[in-house]
Amino acid sequence: MSTSRIAARVRRIKPSPSTSAADRANELRRQGKSIVNLVVGEPDFDTPLHIRQAAAAAMDKGATRYTLMAGTVELRQAIVAKLERENGLTYALNEIIATSGAKSAIYSAFAITLEPGDEVIVPAPYWVSYPDMVLASDGTPVTVACPEANDFKLTPAQLEAAITPKTRWLLINSPSNPTGAAYTLAEYRALADVLVKHPQVLVMTDDIYEHIRFDGERTPHFLQAAPEMRERTLVVNGVSKTYAMTGWRIGYVAGPRDLVQALDTLLSQSTGNCCSISQAAAAAALNGDQRFVTESVAIYKQRRDATLARINAIPGLSCRTPEGAFYLYVNCAGLIGKTTPEGKLLKEDGDVVMYLLESVGVAVVAGTAYGLSPYFRLSIATSIEILEDGCTRIARAVAELH
Repeated sequence: MSTSRIAARVRRIKPSPSTSAADRANELRRQGKSIVNLVVGEPDFDTPLHIRQAAAAAMDKGATRYTLMAGTVELRQAIVAKLERENGLTYALNEIIATSGAKSAIYSAFAITLEPGDEVIVPAPYWVSYPDMVLASDGTPVTVACPEANDFKLTPAQLEAAITPKTRWLLINSPSNPTGAAYTLAEYRALADVLVKHPQVLVMTDDIYEHIRFDGERTPHFLQAAPEMRERTLVVNGVSKTYAMTGWRIGYVAGPRDLVQALDTLLSQSTGNCCSISQAAAAAALNGDQRFVTESVAIYKQRRDATLARINAIPGLSCRTPEGAFYLYVNCAGLIGKTTPEGKLLKEDGDVVMYLLESVGVAVVAGTAYGLSPYFRLSIATSIEILEDGCTRIARAVAELH
């Protein structure tokens, strides 16, 4: 018996690196230091008024009690309508479940399906929580490095090479956190052509950034390219990023009935139903006026373009243009091997990130957290003034290296 009071499934994971970086930046700010925090992946806009009003109306009419475990009929109908309208996907109410955020949906999906030793293919760069959620569910994350030369996307050959008899899931995030890379229908079809040969492999699509896309086009869905994969695919999404509703904690899953029923069972014994008031707000978000989405994406695009130009003008840094999401994944290979004014050698991207924080007060997250180095991620979900200040400080810090 282990001498630790903490279970092995928890000891094998680590705290979220992005959360830790944000906490460190906030601690330095509390100490009185001037910090430009470019860590947090959270819209800086207020939740639209009509959504907040829907929440207030729900409270006023007494919608403050438990709901059905899978979510209110109103919310699930809104999700069904959204998937049909925007993605061309058809689901019944009993194939939908609302969750306390998309993160909860992903973790719970692993919890209901993974046995010890089961493998999950996670293309890197990946959202920091993916591998640890697999580990916490007794699975084995199989990370596949997707280099910048391939636009940070998984190729069919890489997928084929990664699949083993133990493979249980392929996890796809498009547009991606941290790179903003987005798959095309043709790329999805090529991946599906590999997957059809391996019927034991399920697919999870994390679509949380689908609306934050900068070319004016709708983000294609994996199931549009491979409808025959419907019974092997879980669609995960939520309202957090699209509608500036991170604190409302509403995600959702659409998928095969057996998986959704298993999620319902697990969540009924763990988190319970998600917040009734948040569900009313989410239904209003999905059903209501979508102008906020268009307007916010236009602002994100302006920020992306301005920040990208500033970063790419700094010697030693470069950044591929992201198709979506609200991050820049900055290549800092040109700084590795340089020395700080204090004489410290920058050996890896973690050293670069610490140098930027300590020398000029800019907080970003090291590429090691996302499984591909040497890079760092900065968020553009903040004002253009803050982004300009951050870029000016980064340029000054880089100029002082030798």
